[in-house]
Amino acid sequence: MAVYLSRGEEQTLRFATQYARSLKPGDVVLLEGEMGAGKTVFAKGVAQGLGIEDDITSPTYAYMNDYCGKLYHYDCYRLSSGAQAQALGLTDYFYAGGVCLIEWARNISDVLPENCKKVTINILSENAREIIYD
Repeated sequence: MAVYLSRGEEQTLRFATQYARSLKPGDVVLLEGEMGAGKTVFAKGVAQGLGIEDDITSPTYAYMNDYCGKLYHYDCYRLSSGAQAQALGLTDYFYAGGVCLIEWARNISDVLPENCKKVTINILSENAREIIYD
């Protein structure tokens, strides 16, 4: 595990862009942090690092947004089990060749693949964040 201290949204975005360069197709990244921690900002940076130019938004009501088959951005906040994720077809994307970035992954922990990477964003102050990653 490593730690990056961000002093603002721009630094988080830049860090996530660099982090994306360490990812390869098929990687599943569990993105943890309370609401307002900066998970969507991090997702925007990962998308930039993967060369995706689409506008990245939180998939809260869609469960998952597909960005060109390169990035699958999940929000599992409203799911209560892995069985729900399977019924919706969300688990199929774990093996579709893109990077999966999953918010609120603990809600579907029983169906996650082995060897997931993890990024945790902790709020230190209004602008500062501690990003713990592997």
